[in-house]
Amino acid sequence: MGTGSTAGLAQKTMNARDWSQLLLLGAIWGGSFFFARVAVAEIQPLVLVLYRVTIAAVALLVYLGLRGPSIRLALPYIAPFFALALLNNVIPFSLIFLGQTELGAGLAAVLNATTPFWTLIVANLFTDDEKLTRNKLAGILLGIAGTAVMIGPGLLAGLGGPVWAKFALIGAALSYAFALIVARRFRALPPPVVATGQLAASAVIMIPVVALVYGTSGLVSASLPVWAAVLALALLSTAFAYILFFNLVASAGGTNASLVTLIVPVSAALLGMIFLGERLEAVELMGMALIGIGLLTIDGRILGRFRRKKAGTPPQFIHKS
Repeated sequence: MGTGSTAGLAQKTMNARDWSQLLLLGAIWGGSFFFARVAVAEIQPLVLVLYRVTIAAVALLVYLGLRGPSIRLALPYIAPFFALALLNNVIPFSLIFLGQTELGAGLAAVLNATTPFWTLIVANLFTDDEKLTRNKLAGILLGIAGTAVMIGPGLLAGLGGPVWAKFALIGAALSYAFALIVARRFRALPPPVVATGQLAASAVIMIPVVALVYGTSGLVSASLPVWAAVLALALLSTAFAYILFFNLVASAGGTNASLVTLIVPVSAALLGMIFLGERLEAVELMGMALIGIGLLTIDGRILGRFRRKKAGTPPQFIHKS
């Protein structure tokens, strides 16, 4: 990785199936905010992380036992799975929780939305097939700007937080970026096996962390609605979502998979409008439009057709073998 000429190497592009998976994943992770909002009312954040990854890991182990493929495929990758668990769950979750003790949710969402930018930079340095392009860079910057516009007053209210808290959120985005590079090592494995291995390793790490921080008393004292939210968070927004995520990484590459962080705020806002009766303001619609333009810019095909039409040149069709 990252050595030798990149001439002749195909850049990772997204087909219609990849885009549909990305949008579905954004909707699912946007919905996770609802479940988490209910759960944190009665459960400590790190305990919630433990429940989330442990229940999801158990569910996926049962799934693999019933449907396959065998979890034994993960055995040669035990050490890399712990690295992935640290970079994709433990470190970013902890940094986000730490930063949000001082920052407003709006600023935290915008800083989290920088993940594709950092992923693009990291991938450009360490991979041969996910190099920086003008379309990707312009589209990601448009998406980040759209997220900032969409958050609007919530962003402005949180700008006064301490510098260390902002660096904590940026650190989380960087951790996700490096996690996506590590995730490339598992492309030979089926996505359900990768999701299971990562979540099982995360659970093994989180059990002693929670025991040291909180002890063992009061870990199961929550109401039925809260447990329902925990199960939804673990089964839908974690177990199923990570199967989609790793399938997307294998198919479209880490940089493209990281674009989900631009879709999550849009999904959360739309779900709030549909299920909670929240009203979308003009700035939120403007932000969504900017994010949409950013994603179209990254995709490149529509803008490419427009440029060819303007220049009067016919489209060129490339046959893939």
